[in-house]
Amino acid sequence: MSTQQVLALPLPAASNTVVINARCSLRIEADRRVIVVAGLPVHHYRAEDAVAEAYAMVFLVGSGFAQQTDVARAFTRSVRTVRRYQGHYAQGGMTALGREEGWRRGRRRISEKRLRTIEMLKSQGMSNRAVAHRLGVSEKAIRKLVGPSKSAESAQLAFAEITAAAAGTPLAKPVPPAQLTGDAATTLAEERVGDPITASVHDDEPVPMSLDCDASDRTFDRQLAHLGLLDDAAPLFRNGSSVPGTGTLLAIPCLVESGLFRISRKLYGEVGPAFYGLRTTLLTLLLMALLRIKRPEQLKERDPAAFGRLLGLDRAPEVKTLRRRLTRLAAHHCAEQLGAELARLRVDQRGHLMGFLYVDGHVRAYHGQRAITSKAYVPRRHLAMPASTDYWINDRCGDPLFVITGEVNAALTKALPRLLREVRDVVGERRVTIVFDRGGWSPRLFATMIKDGFDLLTYRKGRCRRIHARRFIARRAELDGQWVDYLLHDRPVGFLKGKLRLRQVTRLCDDGHQTQVITSRWDLCDIEVAYRMFERWRQENFFKYMREEFLLDALVDYQIEPEDPTRTIPNPKRRALDKAIRAARVDLAKLEREYGAAAADNAERRRPTMRGFKIANRRLGKQLRTARAHVARLFEQRRDVPKRIEVRDINEKAVVRLATERKHLTDIIKMVAYQTESDLLALLRSHYARVDQEGRTLLHELFATAGDIRVTDRELQITLAPLSSPHRTRAAQALCEMLDQTATVFPGSRLRMRFAVRLPPRIGLAFPGSPLKRSTETAAPAAP
Repeated sequence: MSTQQVLALPLPAASNTVVINARCSLRIEADRRVIVVAGLPVHHYRAEDAVAEAYAMVFLVGSGFAQQTDVARAFTRSVRTVRRYQGHYAQGGMTALGREEGWRRGRRRISEKRLRTIEMLKSQGMSNRAVAHRLGVSEKAIRKLVGPSKSAESAQLAFAEITAAAAGTPLAKPVPPAQLTGDAATTLAEERVGDPITASVHDDEPVPMSLDCDASDRTFDRQLAHLGLLDDAAPLFRNGSSVPGTGTLLAIPCLVESGLFRISRKLYGEVGPAFYGLRTTLLTLLLMALLRIKRPEQLKERDPAAFGRLLGLDRAPEVKTLRRRLTRLAAHHCAEQLGAELARLRVDQRGHLMGFLYVDGHVRAYHGQRAITSKAYVPRRHLAMPASTDYWINDRCGDPLFVITGEVNAALTKALPRLLREVRDVVGERRVTIVFDRGGWSPRLFATMIKDGFDLLTYRKGRCRRIHARRFIARRAELDGQWVDYLLHDRPVGFLKGKLRLRQVTRLCDDGHQTQVITSRWDLCDIEVAYRMFERWRQENFFKYMREEFLLDALVDYQIEPEDPTRTIPNPKRRALDKAIRAARVDLAKLEREYGAAAADNAERRRPTMRGFKIANRRLGKQLRTARAHVARLFEQRRDVPKRIEVRDINEKAVVRLATERKHLTDIIKMVAYQTESDLLALLRSHYARVDQEGRTLLHELFATAGDIRVTDRELQITLAPLSSPHRTRAAQALCEMLDQTATVFPGSRLRMRFAVRLPPRIGLAFPGSPLKRSTETAAPAAP
């Protein structure tokens, strides 16, 4: 009797192998990459060798082993990049592949004719902004050629001299870099060349002037703003001890790196002559979010002078002032564009985390007295109520990328096409996997997503044939630094009558429940598919954290705006008829049960015929016939009532919805604050053992910590008080040392920020070599 031979089935791809196509694959082994064709290695190179990697793409396409689209997807490049590599290799071989990107050396950026035009316009007294607008370039390009504009600055200095002379106080003029000599010029040049962050701030961030010499009295600057000569007050700091909330200044480097101030300045410009301008308003909102001041009204509970010292002002803005600034910003209608620009910058900084994007909607309920027609199902309350839906897109770590206000009553299946267009604009040509829940289930939508270059990962909706427990295989792997164990079954499935072929990974839970996961990713291991799908709970935890810590559901205002009058909604009359039909059918069923029970209990000796039974139960029979006629009339009435009608057909006053611009803008502010916490957690990870469990709690304590502020001519020294325990103090000190290396300049000033933590008080005597002795010796000294 012959033994059964084992079939040579193909093994699933390993987690360190990227499948290019059915013939080729890219094997990742530590710092090396190996190209395998038909099981044979044909090319290998180091991961940091960009020239060899470009040649590998050209080799695969040129040899006919793979298509351009397959190679671009496997190497996370665009098809255009692969085509460009082919052109460079055809023209100059390997040397051309190693050519540096960017502007070719020696090539003029601006033609000689344009240079003469710029010189002519500047000689006529035009400002840099006017010249840039005339030539269609950015103001920064003109400023690099001719330097800063002098007209407006000289006028303000002249006004400052007059005001200072009237007040009897001398005015200290800033010395331009061109007039610096000796060591001062050398030091400034070295700082600007060797410090890209400082250089970018000096080039892009305008530094406003100030007429006040006392940081606690900004009378002259407020007078300038009243006269329309000041767009934003310059931050002026003064020395202070135990200033509450000084720990929030640790977030300034991450806030500057987020690009919010730079992008907002480009989109909004200036919000008009004001003491509290654009930069101050944004910084106030960000510090409020980090200090857990969840509503503008809660500013009344804070000391305005103490909060103003964190901003470099004599006092923080009042509630009404902050609301006016938000209203002025909302009038520009640039919130969506601001979110998109911030998302693009975030992708450039954290592109390696954009392979998986989690999409989910968050319903914001409305409890006011407005007659809002838009309603949505609120899962937390298990009912439908007036609400609006915001769709959040989070990266692989659960951090938010951007947010979009959805259409009224739009399900996820209807919102996903727009979301995908926004995602494509943000992430570019790279191929990403969209992870969402059952609310987006639609095989037709899946086919469209795959056609548009997206991969999908979601739960299967509807009934599915159960799989026998013996067919599940135990899987164990280390993903994102943790070990996971699943019982999994992997098989292909078909939809749309076999036209759409996807992959189904089923997990067997301990209680016997089977969870089906559908994906279009055939190159991943089954355990990674299940892990990425179940990690969607990170987004749910994000929503919970934002609701509790940042009050995400709070209404910034109760303003309304016109709604599309042609939008269709379920007809209220038909809904009322449906309700009446259900009630009438319940009454009819009750009468039918009573009539049937009477027929069953009928004594045939007394009433042997049906005629006699009807005569005996004529009252019940009449009620039954009346109920049936009533149900028939209701069905007849509903037949002529349309299922959906336009909003304007109900009531003209109902054609309104809640204003979304200010809510969207504040959501972006809260999103940037959350991203800032995540960036600080990444810096703390190697210095705090329980960062995953207590990291954000540590940041909450750190932000609320008081500290000392010392100001010099060129530095803003922040010394924080020790935290609740020595190990937390050491983690805070390590964070301060890392933030010092960024050489961040406080927005709107030229003061470089330096951070330190004060030594904790010594309790008792410490013998040499004790942990207390070591902790006090390793702590950094306080700033002078």
